[in-house]
Amino acid sequence: MSETKYFVHPSAFVDEGCEIAEGVKIWHFSHIMPGCKIGEGCNLGQNVVVSPKVVLGKNVRVQNNVSIYEGVICEDDVFLGPSMVFTNVINPRSAVSRKHEYKQTLVRKGATIGANATVVCGNEIGEYAFIGAGAVITKPVAPYALVVGNPAKQIGWMSEYGQRLRFNEEGKAVCLESGEAYKLEKNTVTKY
Repeated sequence: MSETKYFVHPSAFVDEGCEIAEGVKIWHFSHIMPGCKIGEGCNLGQNVVVSPKVVLGKNVRVQNNVSIYEGVICEDDVFLGPSMVFTNVINPRSAVSRKHEYKQTLVRKGATIGANATVVCGNEIGEYAFIGAGAVITKPVAPYALVVGNPAKQIGWMSEYGQRLRFNEEGKAVCLESGEAYKLEKNTVTKY
């Protein structure tokens, strides 16, 4: 039997049939279900559930009390804040089985979803987008967008380092933390 290259706390359950990469840490009272894929270096906090067919890229950080339901795909370097919520059915009813209606939610590389935010299924969160704490996502979020509120509304733009970008009249901004330059053109942010 080969040596496990990831850590599982003794109180956690990892079902047979999971793909778990090297360097993953799975903490207290978590449940990892069969058929999911967890990328290298992910950290899953206390009381996390990862459902079948979920895909987590490399270095995904899942804070305490998060359930990641079937239909969710998180690319590399995604941050899921404490007690944030994903859904996977638009119109759930206890007495009606809608497992064949699961909608996909795609969280692109580097995105952050804040504590207690809710992501209604079927929406894409763009690269490096920043979802504020408690926000409710009811529509797709653009790359680098900063959104807050219920329902979430865009109030600005964020750098890849998580700093608010302030664009000048020419549509240019510099991240104060990294020094990287960004351009805003036709409501789209690019790094240059």
